Amino acid sequence: MTQPSTVSAAWIRRYHQAPSGAVRLVCFPHAGGSASFYFPVSARLSATAEVCAVQYPGRQDRRSEPSIDNIPDLADAITGALGPADGRPLAFFGHSMGAVLAYEVALRLEESGAEPLTRLVVSGRRAPSRHREGSVHRLDDRGVVAELRRLSGTQSDLLGDPETLEMILPAVRNDYRAVETYRPGPGRSLRCPVVAYVGDSDPQVTVDEAKSWADHTTGPFDMRVFPGGHFYLTDRAPEVIQALADDLAG
Repeated sequence: MTQPSTVSAAWIRRYHQAPSGAVRLVCFPHAGGSASFYFPVSARLSATAEVCAVQYPGRQDRRSEPSIDNIPDLADAITGALGPADGRPLAFFGHSMGAVLAYEVALRLEESGAEPLTRLVVSGRRAPSRHREGSVHRLDDRGVVAELRRLSGTQSDLLGDPETLEMILPAVRNDYRAVETYRPGPGRSLRCPVVAYVGDSDPQVTVDEAKSWADHTTGPFDMRVFPGGHFYLTDRAPEVIQALADDLAG
């Protein structure tokens, strides 16, 4: 990741300056999410890490661009946007669908001959080997909104606003299609350290399902369990960001 190209600038957002040589942390949003979700992380960690956030097409300032409705193509595009390494230590953080994408991009980087990440932090997502059938992307709008309310990923007042729903539902449905149809390729494993974060009452992933991320790397594995549901990381933001800072330092 040298000087950002036009393609890189569209996909990768930087909100704060960081010290030269600091670890570069690339953050991957959840289904329906956007890069700005990680602005608070960037602000809190800017003294010790260069935080970058991925902006998927089909939302916010990329709303006019066609969305990508499958994980392999989306991971390919993100890998290309990251570009070649520039010597900084590199770490990834991904929440929910973002965890799957972070994992797939990390695989692509290792398979291309790049050095393994210093840390892959996967949050709010069961390991790829622990499959559950999902059909949210086939629901009508009312069903998709009900799922969002169940997970509490979007403020309830926004979910009651028709104009907001018109803007966000296409991206949400697209991303659910991508992650619900995702099937990991056989025989692929990382070499980097992996840390799994999970809420203890997350309906999308149990602690045991999160623990199975250990099977997807030959490197060290650790896990952190936080009180809360699928979006524990917004409810307990200071605690989670501190844990992330500790894991990056480690």
